[in-house]
Amino acid sequence: MTNIQDTKTKEQTKPQMDQEALWQKCIAFHGHECGGLLIGFKAALYAIELLGIEFSPDEQLVCISENDACGVDAIQVILGCSVGKGNLLIHIKGKQAYSFYNRSTGKSVRLVLRETTRKDGASKLDYMKDMPPEELFDVKEVKESLPESARIFASYPCSICGEMTAEHMLTLSGDQKICLDCHTPYKRFR
Repeated sequence: MTNIQDTKTKEQTKPQMDQEALWQKCIAFHGHECGGLLIGFKAALYAIELLGIEFSPDEQLVCISENDACGVDAIQVILGCSVGKGNLLIHIKGKQAYSFYNRSTGKSVRLVLRETTRKDGASKLDYMKDMPPEELFDVKEVKESLPESARIFASYPCSICGEMTAEHMLTLSGDQKICLDCHTPYKRFR
């Protein structure tokens, strides 16, 4: 017969084992273990806790990452956000910051990595592994409103290079549809 103490111990260790398996899955996807991947891993887990979310097979969960660094891979693995699905947007600002949006509930949160300094001789990776997410991130309100759902656009050939281009990325010059690569912007004004 299992006593209450044993049950609590098992319940407390099970999520940790699940997190370790999830961490290994992130490493396998990313290709190596590193501090940047750990930042995204911890951010994703914290977003789950704060927003009551889980892996998103659709677009109900949205992430705007302010970097294109290693952590984005962990967010893809854990939360199911991806560029192709339209629920992972990269707005490069050079910050270890991630905004998460739950379309179902309307809740959102922006997690910004705090400055981390080791207090002992441990590597930064080992130091951050032991830190709870609430000590790694400042929780802030999102800066941007929830992005609209991804749309599918018609594509047309560029009048200059002939490459098929989504209609919202074409410019018009007279009756010609021109892709951004072939378009020469008017630079008279700054």
